[in-house]
Amino acid sequence: MSVSGIESIGFQPYVAPTMSPSSVTSTAGTSGTKAAGGAFGDMVLDGLDRLEAVQDKSDKLAVQAATGDLNDIHDYTVAATEASVTAQLTVAVRNRALEAFNEIMRMPIG
Repeated sequence: MSVSGIESIGFQPYVAPTMSPSSVTSTAGTSGTKAAGGAFGDMVLDGLDRLEAVQDKSDKLAVQAATGDLNDIHDYTVAATEASVTAQLTVAVRNRALEAFNEIMRMPIG
């Protein structure tokens, strides 16, 4: 779905990555769990790269706004809000992952 006019400010909707069956199935020398863990790790790294890109864009627009080189201040406010929300989401996902890890560590063995 596309909304005309939004693309003109550089907005690109987030498309969630999908795991193909080939990334989960085992190959010679690797287990299915390791392959799935690799795909999860790739998704985490991709998310962090996207966070960095959003923050870099916001920082660049902040400098342009401060120096007077930015024509439309709303471009900066949109980018700053997007960077803030993205950072909050990243922290929330990290916190949930840590809670899940700690819960797993508390499980009794046996």
